[in-house]
Amino acid sequence: MKVLARGTHRGSLRHKAPGVLIAALPTVAFLVADAAASLTTGLIAAAVAAVAGFGWRLIRKEKLRQAVIGLATVSVCATVAALTGEARGFFLVPALIPFVVVAVCLASIVVGRPLTGVILNKVSGGPSDWRSEAPLRRVHTVSTWVCVAVNVVNAALQVVYYRGNDPVVLGIVHIATGPVFAAIVAATIVFARRAAPARTFRAAPAPTSREPGSREPTAAASAASEASTRCSASATNGD
Repeated sequence: MKVLARGTHRGSLRHKAPGVLIAALPTVAFLVADAAASLTTGLIAAAVAAVAGFGWRLIRKEKLRQAVIGLATVSVCATVAALTGEARGFFLVPALIPFVVVAVCLASIVVGRPLTGVILNKVSGGPSDWRSEAPLRRVHTVSTWVCVAVNVVNAALQVVYYRGNDPVVLGIVHIATGPVFAAIVAATIVFARRAAPARTFRAAPAPTSREPGSREPTAAASAASEASTRCSASATNGD
């Protein structure tokens, strides 16, 4: 069962890989067009790439929520860049996200509900009472701390290069965030499945030594058989 789950998960990762590339496309388009022409051209290129990505997700029949979030994110980033008149403004909102994530992760650990467990327990097939399972809770606590560490580094890089007005590096950091967190999610799911209690993965009942196709006699069938035997015996005695 676990081998099958790992195989299914690998297939899921292969399915999601193009999504990571599509998510990075507006940023790449913005950086290239901004460097080659102007901020306005960069914003137009980002908008075109975002709409194309939205259409691609719809064609692939992905969840509409994901497509809308991707389009809305690019719209907000482009709006901020247009208002500030600076290319680095495109990355102002993404630069604030790591601070929010760190705060949420720390709060979830303090209250005993590690964020990765809240988000990924159902995906990984864990039990509903996962917090009472020490190995499983430990996996999600560690992975949530990893998220904290990654976001602290991310936040520091965002601040340094935003203040330094280096949109290219900001774009690289922004693009790299997707694969890094995809790797954290994948690793968390793998370790969570290994740490899940055995009752989560129930095996099929072992076959008995009966003839193939035979069924377990029910109480009604047993009673009928016994009654038939008694009737036969009475008839024999009557003869």
